[in-house]
Amino acid sequence: MTTHALGDTVVLLGRSVRHVTRSLDTVLTVAIMPIALMLLFVYVFGGAIHTRSGRYVDYLLPGILLITIATGISYTAFRLFTDLQSGIVERFQSLPIARSSVLWAHVLTSVVSNLVSLAVVVLVALLIGFRSPAGVLAWLAVTGILVLFTLAVTWVAVIAGLSATTVDGAGAFSYPIVFLPFISSAFVPTDTMPGPVRAFAEHQPVTSLVDTIRDLLAQQPVSADIWVALAWCLGLLVVAYAVATAGYRRTVA
Repeated sequence: MTTHALGDTVVLLGRSVRHVTRSLDTVLTVAIMPIALMLLFVYVFGGAIHTRSGRYVDYLLPGILLITIATGISYTAFRLFTDLQSGIVERFQSLPIARSSVLWAHVLTSVVSNLVSLAVVVLVALLIGFRSPAGVLAWLAVTGILVLFTLAVTWVAVIAGLSATTVDGAGAFSYPIVFLPFISSAFVPTDTMPGPVRAFAEHQPVTSLVDTIRDLLAQQPVSADIWVALAWCLGLLVVAYAVATAGYRRTVA
């Protein structure tokens, strides 16, 4: 990204962030469903689930964090779709600004707003008993993985925002991503699942992400899952970025 494009992105990022701060209920709404799920599983189902890893909330939190991100990115698709429908993107194209800055502003806004929502979820987890012996480096590693995952799925949201024909369609794409943690190691160990479900759960990206974050937060040696998780995130990021930018060029042509 050139200096000119970077400056344009910062300006448009400020615009998008101001829109978010004027409706903070959006950030809180993103956090409400994951928090409700966390409370439900900890206080209703947690006593019947045996994870062999101490407090259930410690086991559960990594998956809840990914669900928080999956919920939040739907607003990126919604905001981009709204900008396209309102004509503001066409007005941006008439100005001497970098074309890529429009998309990057939406993507970086997603990262900022999701980090705020994640902080709210972690705070609630601490209030209900979550504890982690992880040091600063481990927490930074967890944050880096969550940011990388947010970037990857946000570019998928950009594709949805560009290709949707209705507001509902722009946000509906996130449902499969929200559902994936339920068929992973996020809520229960995969070895408790029947054969075909277990095979899917152990080879889909969310399980490697959850297991890596869980090991980091527990201050345990990280397995090879971290490389699988990074490969999934980077691969999705590259493919989604290429498809999104190509779609954006066609849209504004």
